[in-house]
Amino acid sequence: MGFFDTLADRTAATDSVVSVGLDPDPDRLPEFVADADLPRWAFNRRIIDATHEHAACYKPNAAFYEDADGWRALKETAAYAEGKGVPVLLDAKRADIGNTTRQYSEVLDWVDAITVNPYMGRDSLQPFLDREEKGVFVLCRTSNPGGEDLQGLELASGEPLYERVAALADVWNANGNVGLVVGATAPEELAEVREIVPEIPFLVPGVGAQGGDAEAAVEHGLADYPGADVDVGLVNSSRGIIFAGEESSAPDDEATYFGAAGDAAKRLKKRLNRFR
Repeated sequence: MGFFDTLADRTAATDSVVSVGLDPDPDRLPEFVADADLPRWAFNRRIIDATHEHAACYKPNAAFYEDADGWRALKETAAYAEGKGVPVLLDAKRADIGNTTRQYSEVLDWVDAITVNPYMGRDSLQPFLDREEKGVFVLCRTSNPGGEDLQGLELASGEPLYERVAALADVWNANGNVGLVVGATAPEELAEVREIVPEIPFLVPGVGAQGGDAEAAVEHGLADYPGADVDVGLVNSSRGIIFAGEESSAPDDEATYFGAAGDAAKRLKKRLNRFR
């Protein structure tokens, strides 16, 4: 099965399009995990236990794991999530040329999907695209304010750069494994990209702490993916779920702290499902 087939099955089983971002900022980890051999893994395991019933996918960001213990924690996290039946999308934004990008693509041996940067063109992405069973999410219109600096530039054809990226992704999607990253903080652009690529699933960040448009994220982020019984796509929240315990009634109590993450994931699922 390809990644999007797996994701469709997971969405149907959980009635959820929630992607939980596993970004264990060491400065925010609670005391309960501080003395563990791998604190980030210990934290993630408890978050997964609390949220997996409501998660269509987990999305660890590579930035929080790029050291020796971090990669160990990430591998443990990926294996544990998949043991719970939840696919793992590594938010790494990789791409390069030649042997370098082939090395980058080897991370797909132990995760189900990855985000990539299209700035260097198709050859920089080809080793990822060739992994037919893996998902490849191409950055298109990102949720950060600075995304407009380049992504909104008008080309000679009159179209903005992000629309050209969407059109190219459609061409690159020969194996049916390409998705796009389009932020919920730019709902008009989200709708425009959906018109260009009606069948490509989106990863939509920005609904949680960034305050993006949840209704637009669902209406335009989910695709009528060929062969799937449900619309396919992901709406991500990271800090709003995994650190919800900081605002709980008893943040120093372990069960309450991680229970708050489960409650936050459940609330987001219900919120998004109102628009499905």
